[in-house]
Amino acid sequence: MSQYKIIFTGPSGAGKTTAIGAISDIPPVKTDEASVETAGYVGKKGITVALDYGMMRLSSEDKVHLFGTPGQERFDFMWEILVQGGLGLVLLIDNTSDTPFEDMHFFLNAFKHFIHDTRVAIGVTRMDLNPSPSIEDYYAEIQKADLRPPIFEVDARSKEDVSLLLQALMYSLDPGMGSD
Repeated sequence: MSQYKIIFTGPSGAGKTTAIGAISDIPPVKTDEASVETAGYVGKKGITVALDYGMMRLSSEDKVHLFGTPGQERFDFMWEILVQGGLGLVLLIDNTSDTPFEDMHFFLNAFKHFIHDTRVAIGVTRMDLNPSPSIEDYYAEIQKADLRPPIFEVDARSKEDVSLLLQALMYSLDPGMGSD
């Protein structure tokens, strides 16, 4: 039996809780609390204060455990706890943010040691609401961090989109995946 652990991170409102819920084979565990910080997010009633958790079954015995971090820096003590034993990082960035590149660099820096030991895949959410910056702009910007992660436009509500992002992360961890 194999057990894997993937970490989802990003700023508050980027879609971590939603993405985990979209692909989890079990009802996700959420630790949301009401906050004035969510007032600007339509449909968002709270912020994650500890973690989100979901699980995907790869087979009858193999599972991927999905952990979402809180998005606020004041809960960064949870970040170090949650990455323990993690296989890789999914970074979600909200394209409607006033500072999406700054958000991306902040989280890449905050998780740099974990990313160095594993890999990262980046999903850009809400591009349907704000198409700029483009995915090409993100690729150009990420060059400054000397990284070459997969970057995708992602609808966090879409099981297919989130699954593609996870597959890209897994492939970056093991490029031989899927080959016979």
